[in-house]
Amino acid sequence: MAETGSIPPIPQARRKPIVLNANISRVITRPYIPPTEERIRNIINRVLNLDADQTNKLLETVLHDFSHRHRYLRETLERNFSRVVCHVPDSSKLTQQQQLLIGSYFTAEYSVEAAALFNPSMVQVTSQETDPEGSCRFIMSFRAIGEGHISSIEFRSGIIDKNNDLYFDPQSNYVRTPRIHTDSSYNRELFDLKLRDMGASNKVVKWLLSDLADNFTFTALREKIDEHHNGIKIRASAKLEAIDKAMWLARSNYEILFQPDHQISERVLFPRSEPESGGIEDARFVRFEEDDGTIIYYATYTAFSGETILPQLMETTDFLSFKISTLNGKQARGKGMALFPRKVGGKYVMLSRQDGENNAIMFSDNVHFWKQVQIMQKPMFPYEFYQIGNGGSPIETAEGWLVITHGVGPMRTYSLGIELLDLDDPARVISRINEPILVPNEHDRDGYVPNVVYSCGAMIFQDELFIPYASADERCGIAALSLSGLMARLRYNKKANGK
Repeated sequence: MAETGSIPPIPQARRKPIVLNANISRVITRPYIPPTEERIRNIINRVLNLDADQTNKLLETVLHDFSHRHRYLRETLERNFSRVVCHVPDSSKLTQQQQLLIGSYFTAEYSVEAAALFNPSMVQVTSQETDPEGSCRFIMSFRAIGEGHISSIEFRSGIIDKNNDLYFDPQSNYVRTPRIHTDSSYNRELFDLKLRDMGASNKVVKWLLSDLADNFTFTALREKIDEHHNGIKIRASAKLEAIDKAMWLARSNYEILFQPDHQISERVLFPRSEPESGGIEDARFVRFEEDDGTIIYYATYTAFSGETILPQLMETTDFLSFKISTLNGKQARGKGMALFPRKVGGKYVMLSRQDGENNAIMFSDNVHFWKQVQIMQKPMFPYEFYQIGNGGSPIETAEGWLVITHGVGPMRTYSLGIELLDLDDPARVISRINEPILVPNEHDRDGYVPNVVYSCGAMIFQDELFIPYASADERCGIAALSLSGLMARLRYNKKANGK
């Protein structure tokens, strides 16, 4: 054993003087439509009974009070008018002012950060020409919670300069949700596999998909369903079950798009599908390198329907357009799935927590399907006796996969730990540090969920590990750790444990 004086100290992350708090003034618009046709018609008729002066004054007030809070407010009102236009008697005779005013009655503001802003992840992105020489550009994602405890995903951007000082770009005063692609496309082979995995009859799946193109659209699927609805002799129950599952799958796998003039801090990913109706939680973004060197940004996240959770996958190359997909397979369940930044041994690799207690690892030939899992480690140290999980996607270093973990200890305290996995056999833990690198302090005691520090993904720049973290599930900070000091301790622990 080495002499005591030569033992590298246990590293402790240094908190930077940066706090990102929830901002209740960041609001999006949402449709605000009553549940019955009668109420919709009643509202419309009340507006139509106003004279021209009353209509103009009311609309002028709406535009004066809300235009400075939203880009393209008129377009939003027009869009929400179009949602109810079928209930308008002789809509062709309406003035533009009447249409906009009706649209305003079916529009509501929603504060996406009304309750909290937390659980950040951080990835490196391509630097801009205007960035200082030697700097590194990053994008951070956050989980935001608003009215009704509905979670969405927000973004911030910034740079780390050559001195490792971190700066955020100015935050926009506006917040926008993306447009959903009106006719999303699907890969037939993948759609087929997912339908079968969901338990649809092979015979019915073949009947449903046989005439579709290799890459088909939502419209094409609907047309085939309509065309075949009274077609070949298949039990009605099996046919209807397959159709229901196909439509659920199509609606749960969708594409969304932001406008190029929407700054990164304006973009909000708000729940769109049935599995997400209760929220989009804890996105773990990773900069993934394909076999050909192509870079794609994946994020695993938890979709919450209000009753059940479902792990999902989003992918983007530019943070403007996003493709949302269901994850399938027996082991695509639980929370906290974190994808490795490249394939290992020709396979995709994912960390996960299947049982709410232990850290697990999975391997797959297809990023959408996860069928096998193995427990990688169980709680070992006092700060994680209750539960251990990952703190985001592993980071590749020359000596192994660096993994931030979270542990739950006494009084439900969440702390961050760190470990090293074998580069070629990532199921093997080759070194761990037996004490946490970041623990809740007095500033983390009070908040939405007290006594929590938590991260969904870190990054390395130069000789420093940058760890964005949530504080008390309410606000965010950033901590940093010397990479050389960290690796020295991990090397020592590896040698001391004979690995």
